Amino acid sequence: MKKQTDLEQRLCDEEDSYDAVVVGSGYGGSVASFRMSMAGIKVCLIEKGRQWDAHDFPTDSLKIMSALRVENRNLGVSFGPKDALFQLYEQGDSLAAIACGLGGGSLVNAGVMLPTPVRARRNPKWPKEWEWDWDSCEASAATMLRVQRAPVFTVSKVMGEIADGQIEESCEDLVKLSINFDLEDPPPHLMKLQQTGSCLACGNCLAGCPYNAKNSTDKNYILSAIQAYSLQLHISKSCFNQNFFVMQAGCIVKTGCQVQYVFKNSHESYQEGKTSTKRRRWLVYLNEIDYVAADFVILSAGVFGTTEILFQSQMRGLELSDTLGSGFSCNGNTVAFLAGSPAPLTAYGLDRKQILERPFQKRPGPAISSSHTSSLGFTIQSAVLPTAYPYLVFKGIVSYGWPTGYWFFHGIIDKLKHVMGFQASQAVALNAMGYDESDGKIIFDKGTNKICFSPPCDPLLPRKVKAFQKLAKKLGGILFLSRYRSTSVHLLGGCNAASDPSHGVCNSNGQVFDTKAFTTVHPGLYVCDASLIPCSVGINPSLTIAAAAEHVSKYLVKDVLEYKSKRGIDLAVKNVGQYPILAVGRKSRSTDRSIVAIKETMRGYIGGMPCIAYLKMKMNSNNSVHEESHPLLRGKVGGYIVFEAIEKDHLHVIDGEVDLCKVDYRTPYTQYMHYRLLLASSSGSRYVLEGQKIMNPFLLALYAWREATTLHVTFKNISGKSSRPETINITGELRISLIELLKSLMSLEGNRRRRFIALFAQAFLRTYILQIPRGNHKACILLDSYNKPYPNTTLYEIETEDGYIISCKQWKCSQTSCQLNIEEQQNPVLLLNGYSTESYSLPSEPNDLVRTLLEEGREIWLLQSRLHPLHPANNFTIEDIARFDIPAAIAKILELHGKSTKVHVVAHCVGGLAVHMALLGGHVSSTHIASLSCTNSSMFFKLNALATFKMWLPLIPVSMAILGEDKTLALLETSKISSRHQLLKCIACFIPRQSTTRVPMAAFSHLRKICNSGFIVNSHGKNSYLIHPERMAVSTLYISGGRSLLVTPETSFLANKYMKLHQPSLRHERIVVEGFGHSDLLIGEESYKKVFPHILRHIRLAEQGGNPVISSGKICSGEALDWEDDPYSRYGGFGSWFSPSIITFLLLLWLAILISVFI
Repeated sequence: MKKQTDLEQRLCDEEDSYDAVVVGSGYGGSVASFRMSMAGIKVCLIEKGRQWDAHDFPTDSLKIMSALRVENRNLGVSFGPKDALFQLYEQGDSLAAIACGLGGGSLVNAGVMLPTPVRARRNPKWPKEWEWDWDSCEASAATMLRVQRAPVFTVSKVMGEIADGQIEESCEDLVKLSINFDLEDPPPHLMKLQQTGSCLACGNCLAGCPYNAKNSTDKNYILSAIQAYSLQLHISKSCFNQNFFVMQAGCIVKTGCQVQYVFKNSHESYQEGKTSTKRRRWLVYLNEIDYVAADFVILSAGVFGTTEILFQSQMRGLELSDTLGSGFSCNGNTVAFLAGSPAPLTAYGLDRKQILERPFQKRPGPAISSSHTSSLGFTIQSAVLPTAYPYLVFKGIVSYGWPTGYWFFHGIIDKLKHVMGFQASQAVALNAMGYDESDGKIIFDKGTNKICFSPPCDPLLPRKVKAFQKLAKKLGGILFLSRYRSTSVHLLGGCNAASDPSHGVCNSNGQVFDTKAFTTVHPGLYVCDASLIPCSVGINPSLTIAAAAEHVSKYLVKDVLEYKSKRGIDLAVKNVGQYPILAVGRKSRSTDRSIVAIKETMRGYIGGMPCIAYLKMKMNSNNSVHEESHPLLRGKVGGYIVFEAIEKDHLHVIDGEVDLCKVDYRTPYTQYMHYRLLLASSSGSRYVLEGQKIMNPFLLALYAWREATTLHVTFKNISGKSSRPETINITGELRISLIELLKSLMSLEGNRRRRFIALFAQAFLRTYILQIPRGNHKACILLDSYNKPYPNTTLYEIETEDGYIISCKQWKCSQTSCQLNIEEQQNPVLLLNGYSTESYSLPSEPNDLVRTLLEEGREIWLLQSRLHPLHPANNFTIEDIARFDIPAAIAKILELHGKSTKVHVVAHCVGGLAVHMALLGGHVSSTHIASLSCTNSSMFFKLNALATFKMWLPLIPVSMAILGEDKTLALLETSKISSRHQLLKCIACFIPRQSTTRVPMAAFSHLRKICNSGFIVNSHGKNSYLIHPERMAVSTLYISGGRSLLVTPETSFLANKYMKLHQPSLRHERIVVEGFGHSDLLIGEESYKKVFPHILRHIRLAEQGGNPVISSGKICSGEALDWEDDPYSRYGGFGSWFSPSIITFLLLLWLAILISVFI
């Protein structure tokens, strides 16, 4: 649990954090940023697009094509830069256009500012709370945007003369624009704004004003927000020598950053009332890995952008209303283009040369300067097309002509006239807006990870088309109508404001509903843009959106200030000199440095269930120092996991870290690749997946492929954050295939990828070939448990029946443990080691088996037989240990405790062989044995393929001949040893055994016969033990390691089957521990968690029931046991021990040898 908490807490303590993050810079986001900045709140404004200056806007067709992105959802194709100024979405029979840049739609719209019609404000969906201050909000927005009345131009006069007769019961609207038509000073109460030019009436507004005359939001709201920060920065510099504290307020802008989703920071709910001021409530993710932290998040990315962010957040567990994406409106938009008219419409934009040639009143004027509203419920406006627009698109490519005839060729002929310098025909664009049903739908396609939309029903469409046709008849020429049922540039709704989550996504203040309760909201999460508007407004909605943002901002600022006050924070006060740099265009911190990005796909099974991990890693993505590994081998992880058995939808990586060369001071020769992932699902559940690849320096990289491509994982849910009542804690393996590995290498990106490959290869070389230890062992700090004194012991020297002196160590339980168990009579435990090794008493480890048993209140005896390095016999067999040493140790225990005492025996490896020989040979009576637990040993002894091959070689007979009379080999001593022993030290490296200081080699001849037979035999190789199963009347536990470094799990399988067949009335159990090797079962880092509990449980059950009898209904018949198959039979074969490359190499080698011999 501590690791899980640490993982989540790391999300909170990032330096790149703010009081509020605003996503999007249109009419909604710019207002919110400005109002919060002026209130002394630290704001970060994130914009997907770039900053556009007047000289950057396209002025011809080629430039505008480079600033265009088209996403055709019908064909599933898209082209153009993702941050293009113009973004077109084609879906079915609908077309939607949005703008992308610092300033949003205000950069390229006509700047029409009309008050919200009464009809829209009386709509039942319109929030009543907005009416309380709507007029004042509109007035505030109009003042900031410097709305002015447009002069009258030729096209306005022409449309005014004919509209009354052709548009039923129409009236002319007073058109006001956020365009500067003079050089008058702004109102005195406003901050100093950017100097703007005066409108030249060139008609290029819809491509972005190239003369800096449009009052887009980047020139007023956003600039004022930035100036609020700059003002505080100026104050701090002037007061620098006076040691003043000043307010860090204002707005920092980051362009070129697309927000993917927001995530509620869960750590605050874990530590309620104890969070520090640095921890933020929300994380705003810019991609799968990088994020910005904030206490408040204001989504103002437009209808499509905000809705997509919320959909993506919902997939990661954010509880949202089911109405998300509903109530989508296109504002009744219908577009047409009239060409070939003899009327003086002059609705083509002018370039710089043409502007100089025409007087002001003869120019086209602003994009829209006339507007006429019909009593039928729609408004028609004339518009001027910029000179950068490819007119041919509007004359037949995405439209059709009326009346029918030669209209298809009109666009081509007119374009030729224009190119050749002849006077082109007069033309004008027509835009109709009305009241649609606002029943459109935006949905999120999980397959493509993109949004799709269907437009609302527009009952006024036939009337608008009819009005267009009347105007065409009156003006003359050809009317080109859009091929799309809906062509909209005014998108509204999708996150509608409503009174409760059953009717909308947000309340009237823009707060996002939390569906866990009927009227509660997600604290700190707001929507503030056109997606709030719950119905069509029938006119240009720019002023309506800005007014709604002004209303939301009032409550937003109040909420932020109250929150900071409750937490005891005085408006983010900091000392001078601690200010971040104003960073327009700045991205997240991790992207500022040199990084290496790589993708990795792994497949496998966790808890027996299929799982696929699609990961993306950014190496060197943080500055923290982790032990000894190079920064390029550490990084952050994003992506998702497909685990349908647990969650139907993807499990998204919210936060992850990876270290490809993790150091463990206790195993300095081993390389670890450590992964740690925090996962979130759409159901709200959260999980932790932790795993590592373990690369051991065995046999010159024979196992390198398997170890480097296999991730041993643990998957668990986080308590308190899961919708599942049950606890999940399962293990498994994920592997990367050769093809996926090649794909990963091909996906490698970054300016230091060659350095990354070199470091990665160097780590492998150091692990497998050079075998150089890692880490500074002097810096290894022992845990408190290491420093505890090891329990005192009593040493008994015992003379066996054949006159040999052996010894036994005795540990008595502490007084505290004994008092706890005083009512229970507990039998002592006898521990039998493997071949010349110590596996139970490990003073340097905090959780060895001796300590564990003592904590249980057990008395422990450890046999040091003639096989032990302290008593190495010169001529003996394993049979001698079974006949003399084990009986002598048990006799000593009975002598001290009484003849009725029973002994629990725990044996490992050769110790297990010896105790089975003692029981089956009749040297020890089963009446004195309370239980038997064996690790990687039994009456059977099945080796893996490599160990079997080495035992088959005549290494041991040759070694015995070389040794002569002295059968003890000193491996670490370099002086006073003969040349024979020097030679044998080299041969010993190839014998399957455990490392030790002195090896009594005499018993290897007997051990070789057992290994070659596969079961216990006497020293002559005869089967004299398995024929007496009646002597094994003992409850047994056989434990095998899943990693067959020496003995395979078949050893425990056959033994368990043998005992169930011949002693069916007793309790017999078999355990295979995944990921553990031969000695790992007793000396592994997690043995006390995964192995020792099985031994303790087996001992307790034996004590409680005294070899409990299994009910007759559960006794297995001999036929049933014959049918039984070992589920772990895959362990120990060649496939598990050699990589594909090694197997292929060996096969080719043998084939070459055969060819050379026989040909």
